[in-house]
Amino acid sequence: MAERIQALKRRAYAAGIPTIYVNDNFGTWRHDFRTLVEHCHEEPCRGRPLAEILQPGPEDYFVLKPKHSGFYATPLEVLLHSLEGRQLIVTGVTGNNCVLYTAADAYMRNFTVCTPSDCVGSLDPQTNHHALEHMRTTLKADVRVSTELDLASADTTPLLQEAQG
Repeated sequence: MAERIQALKRRAYAAGIPTIYVNDNFGTWRHDFRTLVEHCHEEPCRGRPLAEILQPGPEDYFVLKPKHSGFYATPLEVLLHSLEGRQLIVTGVTGNNCVLYTAADAYMRNFTVCTPSDCVGSLDPQTNHHALEHMRTTLKADVRVSTELDLASADTTPLLQEAQG
């Protein structure tokens, strides 16, 4: 999954589409995003393999969140409006938790949601499938695989990467 997200991010960058990393702060209110990334690279951490593949670049945006949704108690909505994005591509882990809640909150805020099925993961494949199906049917999300997305014609579509360490 991480390799497919990385490929999607490269395509998004080439198309001028911004990437926003949305990450739990893990209850560490004294850390900023860069400190969290360093922690994931230097310390023994469950998310280290993902953090190494999905290394943020200097052009990327980031939002730290206290709970499941990237919108809850964060400046994400303000950032998205400043980027003039109305369609979001939501990727990452966990599909049945953070990705689902962020996608639901985006939908409730009248964003169009795309959750490429090959760029979303959960601990259990069946649970992931159910979450994607819920996003497709209830949130009207586009769940096509990432290689089928036409990013060149996208209308300022920020790529949100939900991450867990």
